[in-house]
Amino acid sequence: MTNPAAFRDPSNWSDGYYELAIQVGSTDDAPLQAVLSALWSAADVHGCFGHSNREPEEQDPVPCTVGSLAEFGHLHGRVRLPTGRMVVCGCVAIRSGDESSDWLDFYIPVGALDHAGIAYWDGRPFFRSNELDGWLAAIGADTYKSASFSLGVIGFEVSGCADASTLAGKLPQTRDIGYLLPQGDILHYGAANT
Repeated sequence: MTNPAAFRDPSNWSDGYYELAIQVGSTDDAPLQAVLSALWSAADVHGCFGHSNREPEEQDPVPCTVGSLAEFGHLHGRVRLPTGRMVVCGCVAIRSGDESSDWLDFYIPVGALDHAGIAYWDGRPFFRSNELDGWLAAIGADTYKSASFSLGVIGFEVSGCADASTLAGKLPQTRDIGYLLPQGDILHYGAANT
């Protein structure tokens, strides 16, 4: 049986990503760093590494910083799923480079979720797991307590599929992804409902 926590197994990193994508609300490094640090802690990620093709014991850890994201493109670690299984995970920043907002995506590759035995197919044409949605929403809520952000979205490859300014503080009635939307000082979770 394949170990879903093995970095060197390329099949763990395959088939796309199940994400908590956070619209930071700024293009400055400091807010991005605050969200990155809070998220890594909230998810209880084990380790922080620059390479996905070497096991953690085969490489030196790197600082969990915006600088490391810039240097390596992605940061990698391991995280324990709600089922208790340890899996590979990663994080990437999508820097806007203009006046809009950066995104920070925390992801679990679908290949690792398959190897961990996470059931998700229920006739939908895309990956969805209510168990993972709730877990990622809790991580997002814990992150928000330490580092506010404009929007969080949860689902299969969801980064950039919504925008805080377009939502204008209102959760969509029909949702094919999960939303973490601040309204005042309160973060509201709208679970996927289609």
